[in-house]
Amino acid sequence: MGLLDKLRGELVDIIEWIDDTRHTLVWRFPRYHNQIKNGAKLIVRPGQVAIFVHQGKLADLFQPGTWELTTGNLPILSTLSGWKHGFDSPFKSEVYFVSTRQITDLKWGTPNPIVLRDPDFGPVRIRAFGSYALKATDPKALLQELVGTDGEFEADEVNELLRSMINTAFADLVASSKIAVLDLAGNYQEFSAQLRAAVEERVDDEYGLAVPQLFIVNISLPENVEKALDTRSSMGIIGDLGRYQQYQFGQAMTQAASNPAGGGAAEGMGLGMGFAMANQMVQGLAGSAGHPAAAMPPPPPTAQTLWHLTERGQSIGPLTQDQLRGLAAEGRLTRESFVWCPGMAGWLPAGQVAALAAVFGGPPPPPKG
Repeated sequence: MGLLDKLRGELVDIIEWIDDTRHTLVWRFPRYHNQIKNGAKLIVRPGQVAIFVHQGKLADLFQPGTWELTTGNLPILSTLSGWKHGFDSPFKSEVYFVSTRQITDLKWGTPNPIVLRDPDFGPVRIRAFGSYALKATDPKALLQELVGTDGEFEADEVNELLRSMINTAFADLVASSKIAVLDLAGNYQEFSAQLRAAVEERVDDEYGLAVPQLFIVNISLPENVEKALDTRSSMGIIGDLGRYQQYQFGQAMTQAASNPAGGGAAEGMGLGMGFAMANQMVQGLAGSAGHPAAAMPPPPPTAQTLWHLTERGQSIGPLTQDQLRGLAAEGRLTRESFVWCPGMAGWLPAGQVAALAAVFGGPPPPPKG
């Protein structure tokens, strides 16, 4: 700093902070040797307060307005400096401006999953994230506990501390609520209010800060659990499995009829479908005549019968027996996998279907006498 700058610093008699940032909580007014002239003007804008610090001790605090610095409006500083009849020469004091407006768009989230005991699914892991706002309510406590001698203090410097408090309070809140995971989404607003109150109680008492707003944006489950829920929802939408099988049966007939190049495979599937349709017609006629519908055994699958396989809750097919053999070699088809072909009354484990014994390398079924 040159001599001219030093002289200008001693002669300047306006102290103000024009805040052009969005996340600054505290800013110290730069002054050469911290010298302030008698009668200097202090401008405190809306959303700010100014605090004088003299030799490491908190002195006078000024609310928004324009102030002329004299002994009359600096009572604490006058006492600390021993002024009895005013002062004529520049005095040394640090001036800190504290922003009292809300700092918004701050984010929080759980760095690690929180394990809960759910009444429906047992132990589950959940994550959560959201946003919150921060505001200084006690500037003196903020200076003493967090700022110290920093010339500038940003909200990011306390953001990590606030995130830890929010995460801890969130884990306690969800665990004590004992609400099922599937019902959490319906309680976001209530949880947000309780979480904000728990966090604000601590930061207000210790650090002079307030959390006027806090929101839970999302609570999520692990990806594999969400997939399982999707499968469960899909089965609920399907409803009557028998009607769903009839729908699948009709779709397979349409595909076979629209495939002129199907050859023997299409003919074999058509034969099986014909038997199944005849069986359903007989059952329907018997039921309409007032007699119980007799369950007819399915016709033996032909060599060209096309099969359907359930995998991860979805139906795959139509597939030939050779294709099933390849899936069995890959481990995608096991004896516990459910299969169905036209003519069967319902889905059965593949190990219980005699026609598929050769698919798993077992002996062929014994010939009928």
